[in-house]
Amino acid sequence: MRILQLCKKFPYPLLDGESIAITYLSKAMNSLGCEVTLLAMNTSKHRVKLDTIPQELGHYKNVYSTKVDNQVNVWGALKNLFSSDSYHISRFESKTYASKLIELLEKESYDIIQLETLYLTPYIPIIRKYSKALICMRAHNIESEIWQRISKNTHFLPKRIYLNHLTEKLKSYELEHLNDYDYLVTVSDRDLKEFKKLGYKNGALSSPIGLELNGYKIQEDISTTKDICFIGSLDWRPNMEGIEWFVEKVMPLVRTFVPPVHLHIAGRNNPEAATQLRGEQVHFHGEVPSAIDFINEHKIMVVPLFSGSGTRVKILEGLALGSIIITTTLGLEGIEAEHKKHVMIADTPEQFVEAIKEVLSNQELSDQLIANGRAFVKKYYDNVENAKILIQKYKEIQASPVYQK
Repeated sequence: MRILQLCKKFPYPLLDGESIAITYLSKAMNSLGCEVTLLAMNTSKHRVKLDTIPQELGHYKNVYSTKVDNQVNVWGALKNLFSSDSYHISRFESKTYASKLIELLEKESYDIIQLETLYLTPYIPIIRKYSKALICMRAHNIESEIWQRISKNTHFLPKRIYLNHLTEKLKSYELEHLNDYDYLVTVSDRDLKEFKKLGYKNGALSSPIGLELNGYKIQEDISTTKDICFIGSLDWRPNMEGIEWFVEKVMPLVRTFVPPVHLHIAGRNNPEAATQLRGEQVHFHGEVPSAIDFINEHKIMVVPLFSGSGTRVKILEGLALGSIIITTTLGLEGIEAEHKKHVMIADTPEQFVEAIKEVLSNQELSDQLIANGRAFVKKYYDNVENAKILIQKYKEIQASPVYQK
């Protein structure tokens, strides 16, 4: 099976959930005999230096990228106010990317063209014109839902009004193009149900994000540390919103603990505000060389999310590494883990504090969370096992009498 994977950002390095989701699925598909080609935007926001193709992407038959300027700017934002176009989407519409896509489709024949996120849907007309491949949209989340939640949690009124305006246009676009693709792959059952509520009518499958689990080695003496960690891309508003809340609301209560418990924050593309989070028992590390090593150095990982959508890959990575996860109800959305069995759920400062106290003082509970969490990830989030199911579904569609190549 020949698959062309289209991405709105270059999926390297593997420091964020989207890159991990894209890379681990393509690696699993390759290991199962598929020939996978990557065409990715190398955006101004997430620019990657590509003198040579990284070894980690050696599973692709070919890797192509084009530079795309998707930077948010005042003039573009103001001009968009007088347009019906979604500013979220239009920033990823590129003539250069479109030309490269046409070149590949004229040169090669593909069975599946997999769009990684909604932002690739503007290229569907080109695909229809130059290819007979099955068009699959892999939805990492529900895009308009993310921005609805961000808008709701924005307290500065003018900014909230502007974000609401952008969100409505994004939602209109999402609904207008909901059935443009042939097949939908969501990362959770919850997201699949929501897409159907919105009006999606074509074929669909829930296929959880998979991890390359043999790369997640647990640090056996993790229980000896009592520190807390947070890791995530700090240019993603839900992450900054969550960790700012945690530092402001939860850490003052944690500072009363004896012995003292420290919070360690790591993240890339940090705005200046992130460095200002430093304080008593709060340490900011910036971008760390290895997310796995950073997570392994701390017993507890906090994921205080109040907006966003989709599956939080860092929760899955933490569970795979034997960390104790304390997250909000929304943070766990799409992950069918249970409170006090696999993770701890907390939605208020007091609940976070109680959860931290409980796992630090109750060794039996800590051991249970670690063991159950690792077993949970192994059962549901293995990249090869999940890719097998997806590939089988693609084959069934191709073999179907209604599928015309």
